[in-house]
Amino acid sequence: MSAADLPLTLRRALVSIARVPRLLVASDYDGTMAPLVSDPQKAFPHPESVRALRTLAGLDHTDAAVISGRALRDLAILSRLPVEVQLVGSHGSEFDAGFVTELGDDAKELLERLIAELRGIAAQGEHITVETKPASVALHVRNADPEVGERALTAVRDGVAQWDGVQVTEGKSVIELAVIVTDKGQALDILRHRGGASAALFFGDDVTDEKAFRRLHGPDIGVKVGPGDSLAQYRVESTEDVAAALAFLTEERRRWLSGADAPRIERLTMVASPRSVALLTPDASLTWLCHPEPDSAAVFAHLLGGDEAGHFTVGPARPSLPLSQQYLDSTMTVQTRWASLQVTDYLAHDVAPGRTDFTRVVTGTAKAVVTFAPRPEFGQARMRLEPEDDGLRIHGTNDPMVLRAPGLDWSITIEHGQETARAEIDPSGGPVVLELRCGTEDLGPSAVPEPERRAQAEAYWSDWAAGLSLPPLKPDLMKRSALTLRGLVHADSGSIMAAATTSLPEEIGGVRNWDYRYCWLRDAALTASALVSLGSTSEAEAYLGWVHDVLATVPGPERLHPLYTLWGQTLPPEAVIDVLPGYAGSRPVRVGNAANQQVQLDVFGPIVDLIHTLAATRTAAGVTDPDVALPDRDWELVRAMVDAVERRWAEPDHGIWEIRGNPRHHVYSKVMCWLTVDRALTLAETYGREAQLGWTTLRDVIAQQVREQGWNDEAQSYTAAYDGTDLDAATLHIGLSGLIEPDDPRFQATVLATEAELRSGATVYRYHHDDGLPGGEGGFHLCAAWLVEAYLLIGQRQPAEALFTQLVAAAGPTGLLSEEYDPVAERSLGNHPQAYSHLGLLRCAQLLSAGR
Repeated sequence: MSAADLPLTLRRALVSIARVPRLLVASDYDGTMAPLVSDPQKAFPHPESVRALRTLAGLDHTDAAVISGRALRDLAILSRLPVEVQLVGSHGSEFDAGFVTELGDDAKELLERLIAELRGIAAQGEHITVETKPASVALHVRNADPEVGERALTAVRDGVAQWDGVQVTEGKSVIELAVIVTDKGQALDILRHRGGASAALFFGDDVTDEKAFRRLHGPDIGVKVGPGDSLAQYRVESTEDVAAALAFLTEERRRWLSGADAPRIERLTMVASPRSVALLTPDASLTWLCHPEPDSAAVFAHLLGGDEAGHFTVGPARPSLPLSQQYLDSTMTVQTRWASLQVTDYLAHDVAPGRTDFTRVVTGTAKAVVTFAPRPEFGQARMRLEPEDDGLRIHGTNDPMVLRAPGLDWSITIEHGQETARAEIDPSGGPVVLELRCGTEDLGPSAVPEPERRAQAEAYWSDWAAGLSLPPLKPDLMKRSALTLRGLVHADSGSIMAAATTSLPEEIGGVRNWDYRYCWLRDAALTASALVSLGSTSEAEAYLGWVHDVLATVPGPERLHPLYTLWGQTLPPEAVIDVLPGYAGSRPVRVGNAANQQVQLDVFGPIVDLIHTLAATRTAAGVTDPDVALPDRDWELVRAMVDAVERRWAEPDHGIWEIRGNPRHHVYSKVMCWLTVDRALTLAETYGREAQLGWTTLRDVIAQQVREQGWNDEAQSYTAAYDGTDLDAATLHIGLSGLIEPDDPRFQATVLATEAELRSGATVYRYHHDDGLPGGEGGFHLCAAWLVEAYLLIGQRQPAEALFTQLVAAAGPTGLLSEEYDPVAERSLGNHPQAYSHLGLLRCAQLLSAGR
């Protein structure tokens, strides 16, 4: 028996339930796991069923159980299942071996009387047996003459079954009398709640299993084995079918949890407008889009939950793999091409605040299928699709949404409890334009023709890119990195996102899944500095304005949070979206970020360094007035950052990596505090500003402490923090910042120690010490970029060039980098695309180009 012989509807249901966040798989034993035989002591399970349950129990977020009418002890002996599989005996009432001791004296006395009565009835006919259990007794007539057996069952029904306190359960050729409540459905619910299951699958063959089938609801699945009326939705013929179904489910669950069906992170492509971002899979499925802001709830969260979490797909009617996916040069427009079919995607720019318009233009000669499955609020909102002549209306959302698609004939079906629309299109007669409009009820034609709207959107990017001073090394990739950084800029507010996504894992199947769709003071300042270094200053100026606005909301600069929403508000508490299974089963899916409550004393340095870079750029561009090169407002911000350092620099903090443990005296944080004061003093001297009394002393005191307490003789390196020997790639900034000279033997030793301890092939890890979180993570692209810079500082150009080449190779086919890289699996990890990674890549190219 193979999975191909199972009913198609059952296979589809098993595929669906294999993708729930937490799964409970439970089964009856006799007649389900094991065939019915004349001798109950020889009812051995199918080996395939045992293997499948054992494997399922070992998978993440998956529980397996057998709920049987047998006594727990007998069930354990016969089934030979490992302890990972929960065994429940006596029709759901016996969960552990010590159960019998829980019976009171009255129940024990009643049980003894029942056993005596049933033994008396059994003695009246041949091949009638009595089975005693800790809280029940059963009369079996399977092997008896049918008339004799039925007479014995009738005697029980009319006699002891009527006694007070007796619970009666009838099955195939058996009647069981219990002195406590027995209910397989209740047992199923107990197991469900214990494991927090999102859905349950139950196999059963007997009337006693109907109590379990009755408890199933929502995404649960019930499978009846054999003939007879049943509440189960699906049916198979034999125990061999059960084994095949379990094996099929196991492979589907394992494949899904391993991420085999998830698009590789590095192959995801971002489209952007000045206020929105979205991600596409390599086959042109809209896999991620949030509205009304990039840090709002997702309308399409396929990336974190598969098809049931929402997607918008266009592909050839005759399924085939796409030939290519690429950006149009110097734009954020993406084209995906198949033979005879092309889909062009972009986010429109000519829309009012609060609108998100995603446009798809389908061209070619091959017929295509459009699948539209919005799932607002991460799939938690119940919505309805209403077809009209001009497209679809989405009802049930907080914000109005429509899909303009004139003339399409839509078919509406229910999938995973929500409506999905499909239509076939033929672009051979001309382009077919699909316009998703979020934030409006307008289904009418746009005032501006689509080609003009697209040209306007593309000019925004291409005109900007034309004015950049890009490094000559890998110019196309550098341009794409610059465009990616600008795509993460939220133009309406001036803030800059750390990344476009939430909860893409740092380890497949792990729990290190964070929300990066916000504005970190540090990350945004570094991104703005990178853009200034390319010749674009408007993003930095807007970001500094945003910082001023945020600063006005706190009692003092030292009380700034490390991150804020895109509009500069304090984040709500970190929460889990439990209905989403996560990318490749990596849970939890988080929104919000608890790091906003941490102390991170390094955030001030990058802001002051940005102002220093911006002032130097203005001066280099010919600005001679020092008050224009360094405006009063920027100088006020510098002073505020130094004030913050003065008040708090001596405290321990959580550091750049936001360790969710006790604060430490992180060397990188101290270096950034030093950088804050050092750059402030340079600005004062260069632009005629008044440095406050004590700034010079403060700078020198911080530097001296870092030199003395940051170095560890045992490690022969500057370490992550004063109190340990563990290394941290961020500590390279003791030399990268200028606190110590590149030719200082201790800096050179730190570079070599970092290489030996933290570099692994094509990547560099942040650290290897225990940070209090389970699991691991990949190497950080930004850390690799820092090591490239450190190599160059100590005169090691060849390893710098080699590591840069490996960093370039990690970029996806459209040139995007995520946060991390797994050098063993050779795949990207973490949120995507990541600002850190792209600004690091640009910095490396600039330094390597300058040294040629």
